[in-house]
Amino acid sequence: MRDVIAAEIATAGPLPFERFMELALYGERGFFASTTLRSQRGGDFLTSPEVSPVFGETLAVLIEAERERIGEPFRLVEVAGGSGSLLRALRRVVEVETWAVEVSPAAAVALGEVVGPDRVVGSIGEVPGPSRGVVIANEFLDNLPMAIAQLTESGWRERWVGSDEDGLAFVDADPRPEVLDWLDRFAGPIEVGGWVEVQLAAYRWVATVVGSMEAGAVVLIDYGDMTENLAPRRQDGTLRTYRAHHLGPHPLDEPGATDITADVNVTAVEAAAREAGAEVEVWRQDDFLGALGLRDRVSAMRHEELELARAGDEMARLRLRTLRTEAETLLHPRGLGDFRVVVARI
Repeated sequence: MRDVIAAEIATAGPLPFERFMELALYGERGFFASTTLRSQRGGDFLTSPEVSPVFGETLAVLIEAERERIGEPFRLVEVAGGSGSLLRALRRVVEVETWAVEVSPAAAVALGEVVGPDRVVGSIGEVPGPSRGVVIANEFLDNLPMAIAQLTESGWRERWVGSDEDGLAFVDADPRPEVLDWLDRFAGPIEVGGWVEVQLAAYRWVATVVGSMEAGAVVLIDYGDMTENLAPRRQDGTLRTYRAHHLGPHPLDEPGATDITADVNVTAVEAAAREAGAEVEVWRQDDFLGALGLRDRVSAMRHEELELARAGDEMARLRLRTLRTEAETLLHPRGLGDFRVVVARI
């Protein structure tokens, strides 16, 4: 992958960071283009649906409420569903026409086993209309290609990707108008030297998907925060890589071999959805799942564990304890519970 990127730089000159990120993640030899399923215990990361089936079972409450609100026709679409864990859990408790949007070949196969290969498509525009129902994108926006900007004494500068004698390297570039516009709206207060991930693709994707909805909800779940709460993270920026469930090397060091991600600017996501005509709620994941009944379910599990212990059914108690522990992980205030959930309703 590094050779592919270096060859494009040699031909066209330095690349905007979003082009580098697109190649590194989704190019022919990119991280998500391999035959490896990334979102699993033996892969590179776990998302909430892989941590516990209770995540999907809890989201089913929202899906049923939306179907009650808007009626039929009604369709569930998951974007970037990875292993298919979310849809498996959902489909155990709710019957609904389901589609999956996935570009990773390995994930598309896994999702095809859940919804059928004819209902796995490469873009949300390929899902047949009308767009009525619920669209869920869990840990998707953080992987959309983004520009990188740094505030200098003379103002904003973009950081593109070029090459030097040591390999790939950041190079200085004039900021493009669309980058400056996003920074003006969403960068927030930042000191000289600070870095900002300019999430134009995420903003456009949200605006397009929400704007295409006839009725229903778009549910976006990711790590990140509102602009003002991202300020303390700006000195070094939030761009990072993951591999084998651990932080990886510098994003330019091993393109194609690591996940590249950054904290999502939730203020920009909320603005995109509102400007597309939606009513928007922003939650922490722990409060969102709690409002759907998960805290009550965890409490009920604890009581059931005690009953099983009194009855001497140790195997059943241990199975339930595992399920409860997994569910509590979804609510942990310094872990998955601190993710942000944006619900945009039309």
